[in-house]
Amino acid sequence: MSTAFDPTTAGNLKLRNRIVMAPMTRSRADGTLPTADTATYYAQRAGAGLVITEGVQPSVIGQGYPATPGLHSAEQVAAWRQVTGAVHAAGGTIVAQLMHTGRIGHPSTTEAAGHGPLTPVGPSPVKAAGQIFTPTGPQDHVVPDELTEAQIAETIADFAAAARGAVDAGFDGVEIHGANGYLLHQFLATNANLRTDRWGGSPENRMRLTLEVTRAVAAAIGAERTGIRLSPANGLGDTVEADHATLYPRLVAQLDTLRLAYLHLVEAGAPALTPELRAAWSGTFILNPADADTAGQSGRLGLVADGKADAVSFARLFISNPDLVTRLATGAALAEPDLSLAYGGDRHGYTDYPTLDGTLPAL
Repeated sequence: MSTAFDPTTAGNLKLRNRIVMAPMTRSRADGTLPTADTATYYAQRAGAGLVITEGVQPSVIGQGYPATPGLHSAEQVAAWRQVTGAVHAAGGTIVAQLMHTGRIGHPSTTEAAGHGPLTPVGPSPVKAAGQIFTPTGPQDHVVPDELTEAQIAETIADFAAAARGAVDAGFDGVEIHGANGYLLHQFLATNANLRTDRWGGSPENRMRLTLEVTRAVAAAIGAERTGIRLSPANGLGDTVEADHATLYPRLVAQLDTLRLAYLHLVEAGAPALTPELRAAWSGTFILNPADADTAGQSGRLGLVADGKADAVSFARLFISNPDLVTRLATGAALAEPDLSLAYGGDRHGYTDYPTLDGTLPAL
């Protein structure tokens, strides 16, 4: 019987344990470049079996939030090398999460990044409800431009190019973000995708972009270095999947034929689907359970022992506990994160959380 503290593999990724640091946007890039503080932050948390970075845009138009890093220029690739080098020096394994935010964005964000006020894109010209944080504060979402056939092909190529850039930057692999209301999830959603061409309508058509992006990335860097994150029916980004109970088993079954490194499932929206999706997946299954991140740690770790997951991911607890794996292994007290410092700012609330003995992690 395996425990969460036993090593494992996911494709060709070597995990020192089965506790995964989930991707979390922190909005601390210098423009769109990771910094020395970024390297410190991730290296401090290299005790995780797998570190998954914050969402990294694969293209200029893929940026949704201020001060998020990219992987679409030589300068960005070079800047990421300090991050991957620091994590590897600390004995960790790290993948870049490729995140195209689609309609969840704002022209003022790309303008602040130096690319002009670009209108976000999506499967259909349907505005998401609510607001988004921008360089000038919260603003209403805008109506996105509908992606053309040529732009869809370009988007697929952008993901593949960013994956190659990630490997060049020293990452051990990539995670494709198909969850949480962003572009790939928008194509899956029945309320955001109103297309009548081969990219919309039927479940097969709405799944097409996720599958094509995944095939392109796997072809670019190898399936054994490619993971994907999905979140059935979680509703983020104003997404509705009227047929999620039948859509996701079909999607996972098709993804399974690609023999990817792992599937990372966010089950908050449809926990009843988890056993079926687990059964449909023959590779490494990473679960982000529906329980709150700051409660039920023993139960979450028990999911590995029970065989319900091969690994489990934690998010917020990794912000405030750089030595989270050690604390979980010893039953030590866990620090609560100061979420007022979660986004933007300097090292405070980023690299200044101490380990259990009251010191900053040695690097």
